[in-house]
Amino acid sequence: MSDAVRVVEVGPRDGLQNEPGSIATATKLELIDRLAATGLREIEATAFVSPKWVPQMADHSRLMRRLPRRPGVRYPVLVPNLRGYDAAVSAGATEVAVFAAASEAFSRRNINCSIDESIDRFAPVFEAAARQGVRVRGHISCVVACPYEGAVAPQRVAQVASRLHEMGSCEITLGDTIGVATPLPLLRMLEAVAARVPIERLTGHYHDTWGMAAANVYASYEFGIRSFDASVAGLGGCPYAKGATGNVATEDLVYLFDGLGVSTGVELAALVEVAAWICARLGRAPASRVARAWLARGGAATVKPGGT
Repeated sequence: MSDAVRVVEVGPRDGLQNEPGSIATATKLELIDRLAATGLREIEATAFVSPKWVPQMADHSRLMRRLPRRPGVRYPVLVPNLRGYDAAVSAGATEVAVFAAASEAFSRRNINCSIDESIDRFAPVFEAAARQGVRVRGHISCVVACPYEGAVAPQRVAQVASRLHEMGSCEITLGDTIGVATPLPLLRMLEAVAARVPIERLTGHYHDTWGMAAANVYASYEFGIRSFDASVAGLGGCPYAKGATGNVATEDLVYLFDGLGVSTGVELAALVEVAAWICARLGRAPASRVARAWLARGGAATVKPGGT
């Protein structure tokens, strides 16, 4: 297995979806293009969901139609059902993600149906995608714990992952939605899932609520995972999980792998500049420890992973 790591940037969707107030479409488009300029090759652009539930994503069609597409960069979007899928493809999407949960309570709170019902809703999406040559990514929320149910059994995660894989998911993204995982329970979950889905089809999506995201990324890498979601500046949170913070910061992830001598294809200095830019637009400081440390030193280009 290659040591290189694939980074999927989810900041423009997962990072911004919970932001209060309206963010201009032009700002989102500039963010996406700035991220692509750092070397990122997969950037989750938006979500084709109801504005009633996620107002920040109300401009999804307009954004996709105006998106400046760089050669070699992919721009997946989230779709909840066939209606969302059709709207996304009409707007120019060529890759989509569907979201299920490993927790019944979270599924009902999030999309108002059971796990089985949610997966059944995805069948027409997979059928249409197969006809049209559209990649479908399957995302599973609450793979270690749920804000309503507590701990989630690894075998339950494995069952959901297996179903999505069998339906045609090109990969399965495993989300620690509330960011409570530590390496041991996370590895137990990965062992259960990898017994049913090829490890090269798995992606880690770890939130940093309790400060364990980087540790969980490293443990997953040692286990054999080579694909991770990350959010620039650590932006994000879940509308259905009170108190959950953003995904692991992209800068923190890149710094970690740079220090390990593992290629991500992403330029850290440029990424920190993007983090500072979007946080200035949002009126906040970066959640990323790497960005804060880098900027405190005046953006010193001499900073290297593991020392100076």
